[in-house]
Amino acid sequence: MIDKEQILELANERIADHDPTLFIVDLQINKDSLILVELDKMGGSVSIQDCIAVSRNIEHNLDREEEDFSLEVTSAGLDKPLRVLKQFEKNIGRNVQVFLKEHGKSIEGELKDFSEEGITVETQEKVRLEGKKKKVLEIKQLELKFEDIKETKLIISF
Repeated sequence: MIDKEQILELANERIADHDPTLFIVDLQINKDSLILVELDKMGGSVSIQDCIAVSRNIEHNLDREEEDFSLEVTSAGLDKPLRVLKQFEKNIGRNVQVFLKEHGKSIEGELKDFSEEGITVETQEKVRLEGKKKKVLEIKQLELKFEDIKETKLIISF
């Protein structure tokens, strides 16, 4: 069986040499010896060269004679939910959609802050105040705990 800790060590070794702004979002090894490494990058996008560098270091340090394997090193992807704290840090100031565990409810707003316990999202909504004809923009800071969040995705706008 391929050792997950060894793969993690090899990937982090290359990341430290190649580009310390890279970080691992996910590392999976399935029963068919498929190794899947997902990367992200602080302040930028993961390039093909980043994936190649990490992939080569893992591949050159594992023995296919001992155990055959397949290896995929990819970027985390914009369509996937945020999964590690560094991704929340990277995306502060961007618009997110937060899906809550409670009744399939979702919240859209700007990611303002994060901690080990949860995130802060700023929402804006036009509401009609009593006795007024015009709606007024109401801004709320919502503090959401990770235990109440199903997933958080970036809202991609062009």
